[in-house]
Amino acid sequence: MFDLDMIKTVYQNLDAKLTKVRKLYGRPLTLTEKILCSHFSEMPQTAPERFKTYVDLNPDRVAMQDATAQMALLQFMSSGRKKVAVPSTVHCDHLIQAEVGAEGDLSRAEKENKEVYDFLSSVSNKYGIGFWKPGAGIIHQVVLENYAFPGGLMIGTDSHTPNAGGLGMLAIGVGGADAVDVMAGLPWELKWPGVTGVRLTGSLSGWTSAKDVILKLAGILTVKGGTGKIIEYFGPGTQSISCTGKGTICNMGAEIGATTSVFPFDSRMATYLRSTERSELALLCEKFAQHLVADPEVFVSPEKYYDEIIEIDLSALEPHVNGPFSPDKAWPISQLKNAVDENAYPEEIKVALIGSCTNSSYEDIERSANIARLAAAKNLKTKSEFVITPGSEQIRATIERDGQLDALTKIGGKVLANACGPCIGQWKRHDVKDGEKNTIITSYNRNFAKRNDGNSATHSFVASPEIVTALAIAGSLKFNPITDYITTPSGEQVKLIPPSGDELPKNGFTSGDIGYKPPAKDGSKIKVVIDPNSTRLQALAAFKKWDGKDIVAAPVLVKAKGKCTTDHISPAGPWLKFRGHLDNISNNLFIGAVNAFGYEPGKGKNVMTGEVKSFSENARYYKAQGIGWITIGDENYGEGSSREHAAMEPRYLGGKAIIVKSFARIHETNLKKQGMLALTFKNPSDYDLIQEDDRLSITGLQSFSPGKPLKLIINHSNGAQHECELNHSYNKAQIEWFKAGSALNLMSILDKKAPAKPAKKIAKKAKKKRKVTARKTVKKSPKKSMKKLKKKTAKKTRRK
Repeated sequence: MFDLDMIKTVYQNLDAKLTKVRKLYGRPLTLTEKILCSHFSEMPQTAPERFKTYVDLNPDRVAMQDATAQMALLQFMSSGRKKVAVPSTVHCDHLIQAEVGAEGDLSRAEKENKEVYDFLSSVSNKYGIGFWKPGAGIIHQVVLENYAFPGGLMIGTDSHTPNAGGLGMLAIGVGGADAVDVMAGLPWELKWPGVTGVRLTGSLSGWTSAKDVILKLAGILTVKGGTGKIIEYFGPGTQSISCTGKGTICNMGAEIGATTSVFPFDSRMATYLRSTERSELALLCEKFAQHLVADPEVFVSPEKYYDEIIEIDLSALEPHVNGPFSPDKAWPISQLKNAVDENAYPEEIKVALIGSCTNSSYEDIERSANIARLAAAKNLKTKSEFVITPGSEQIRATIERDGQLDALTKIGGKVLANACGPCIGQWKRHDVKDGEKNTIITSYNRNFAKRNDGNSATHSFVASPEIVTALAIAGSLKFNPITDYITTPSGEQVKLIPPSGDELPKNGFTSGDIGYKPPAKDGSKIKVVIDPNSTRLQALAAFKKWDGKDIVAAPVLVKAKGKCTTDHISPAGPWLKFRGHLDNISNNLFIGAVNAFGYEPGKGKNVMTGEVKSFSENARYYKAQGIGWITIGDENYGEGSSREHAAMEPRYLGGKAIIVKSFARIHETNLKKQGMLALTFKNPSDYDLIQEDDRLSITGLQSFSPGKPLKLIINHSNGAQHECELNHSYNKAQIEWFKAGSALNLMSILDKKAPAKPAKKIAKKAKKKRKVTARKTVKKSPKKSMKKLKKKTAKKTRRK
């Protein structure tokens, strides 16, 4: 049981804090408001205004995965702090490449990534950070099993951190620089979000699962419909969904751009806490339950408290399959067959994959194994390659003990390591050639082009584990297990029975080799060494501060056309190994971006030389010549992962500004943190004005202030000129980040300016010293007058 004393303090303070908050608002509160307001760094004078007010919050904890932790901890080391200020953990789950199976893949990863693992382990040990070894599990599953608690506030350096919302926690994905602030003891800044209420009624049954709730919602809201909002689920239907099912729904809230998602505390959460050996926490939650749900008045008149309300009847909900290429392209299973024909999607499913941080709970694997057992009884095996990724060692050990792994492997399944693997592109695939059109289906969360296997021709679809398992047996994307039959080897026509299974293990979980390493109590003598010749790790140098001038005649590096996610800006896959080396990983800058001016993805024209090269080569050329450059982007620019490398790389290679139609939340913040200008066209159609050989100037930076637009001057090569306004969302503090060169730079500047000790403490110490000196002198020289002695001592102290 981790951090129980901290959690007790959170709960014991809730009543007093929420009493003040209700006076502040003058009305009942949503669950989102309760959690956020109970974590104010300082109680504001007025209630924050949604979508406008910036607030400072004190999160309860920080979680980092190994790919993002490298850069976050390199930045933390630069902060000068001796120990993290809040409970923090590192989880080694991203760097394990899937190829041959669990044992072989893990063994190879431990050798290939030894330098990085040793670095993360030693830094964690030195600075008081809990360390989860390779193979221990995927960050979000491990957090749910060990750290998440109802009513808590957590930030994590991964976009799917909201998974912990399944346990009633506000868990928000951020960039590494935000994590550094919180670990350094500084408040975390958030623009006060809107709140979308999703009212669930009815109950799940048959082939429908919790995954279908979020697949349906993604189809309604699209990939940017949740931007700037928190999704709060309520209604009687919430209690029909297991705790881990709720986690699945919250996990994929990242795919609709939501800040995070959350469910109210209920008995299903209490049951899960007890099953994961946190009975004392379950009792605490039950004691403070009224504070861990929205106020009763919210349920009576939800339209008064939510910005919008979406109704989903679980009893009428149909299983969904979303894709390809975007997680919001939603197809009810009954419509998928026609969609395949109409869009010429490859019908044959080459590979079916279940598990990942989104769907690897005991319940998920149990329901899939139930289908596998029924299929095996009819001598059926999977026609597609079938892959299983356990979410944690605790899950793997338990499903091995209880027989689910055996049932899945008997029909053709292959078990991978307890890691992200194919979900984040760590998949060495051998069955198709690059560029070969094919279909895969997963129970993962994200399916952008090249996301899983690096092949832009792979059509990736997302569904629940049970639907993926059924389609793996059929081998066809057109198969509907609700209505269709499968032919057995003996020629019998059989219909798969809707899956069922236990939500939690009857005999409790078994931990297996848990893989947790607590930090040293005193890490002051532990040394962290970075080899200056390393290709994997590189000590950071501070970015240059703003020169005080407007940006003049900057070339356009790239005008990104259409979807430009963080996978397009800085992909994962083979590049993950360079996440701790800013110079090396910067070679992948915009490698997947589609240039509006033509050429193959990842390339553009160097306007100084006329050569067509990769964007990273062009950026390095401009930087060497002392020329700053600008990127132009489309809608929802930076959608996807929380990876701050997508913001650090353009900054490192000399970029000055990113100008787009609209930003995804996390990426916009990451750009600001790194001292990059993140600006939007006031008139989105001005995007069309930008031409390849333009020189762009941004004016008004000397008077850069909140709410005041900047001006873009576009000078075309034919001598024509256009002017347009650029909006921004910077507040005063964020403008100071820009001026200092980055948020980390500003932290260092403020540290140097801060007095070593407060003035009151200095005065108090001086007074005490005067008294002690006086007493000693009197004892040695009793004949001297006290008056004369005090005068002499005071004069000496003033000189000092």
